[in-house]
Amino acid sequence: MNRLNIETAVGIFIIIGLACMAYLAVKLGDVNLFGSDQYVVKARFSNISGLKEGSTVEIAGVQVGKVSKISLDNYQAFVELLIHPGVKIQEDAIASIRTQGIIGDKYVKISPGGAEEFIQPNGMLTETESTVDIEELVSKYIFEKKEEKPDRHD
Repeated sequence: MNRLNIETAVGIFIIIGLACMAYLAVKLGDVNLFGSDQYVVKARFSNISGLKEGSTVEIAGVQVGKVSKISLDNYQAFVELLIHPGVKIQEDAIASIRTQGIIGDKYVKISPGGAEEFIQPNGMLTETESTVDIEELVSKYIFEKKEEKPDRHD
C-alpha cells in the first residue's frame, strides 16, 4: 500500500513538471495557440539589413508589436508588422529601422504623424526610413580621405 502511494505521488509530480515545461515553452517561444487579436500593418523599405522576424515594433519607446514576416518584393524589403489591437497608427506615421543598444539589435520605430485618419488592418505605411549602413558610411569616409590627400613636393 505504501509503495502505491509513493508511485502515485511520483507520477503526479512528473505530470505537473511536464505541464510546467510545456507552459514555459509556449510562453518563452511567444506562440499563440488560440490565434491572435493583433492586426497586420505593412511597410516597404529599401534596406532593412539586420532586421529579423520577431523584432520589436515600438512607439515612443513602448513595445506595440513585432515583425511577423519579411520578404523581397520588386527589389524592396516588404515587412509585415503585428500591432497590438489597442494601438492606432496614423496614416502619415513614419516607420524607420533603428539600432537598439550596443549589441546592435534592429527594431522598427514608428513616429506618430498628425493625420486624423488611422491605418486599417492590412493597411500600408507609406512613409519609411531604411537602416543606416555603418560599414558603407565608414568606407565612404575612408575612401574620400584617401582621395583628398595632397601630393607633397619637397
